[in-house]
Amino acid sequence: MTEAEFWKIQRTLSSEFSRYILGHPEMEEKIPLDAQVVFLFNDDEEFNKHSIEVARSQREKDQPVVFVKVGGLLPPFESRLINPKLEVAPQL
Repeated sequence: MTEAEFWKIQRTLSSEFSRYILGHPEMEEKIPLDAQVVFLFNDDEEFNKHSIEVARSQREKDQPVVFVKVGGLLPPFESRLINPKLEVAPQL
């Protein structure tokens, strides 16, 4: 895994976790204030090792750490539109 691939996955996980928290506020209550959130995949030892290394290098003294263990990601969906139709007009 390249560094660029790692950070792309981290950005995706961060974004998806933020969306998840919006729908599950009870999870947010379990995260200590100013905690460092570290994402881990259940079956990706390479990613997890790199994620922990980065977390160790960025962690502040006495900062609480929360591990978010992820089973995987669903494929992204493209749109929620139902059967859109296009109509090209020469002008308004």
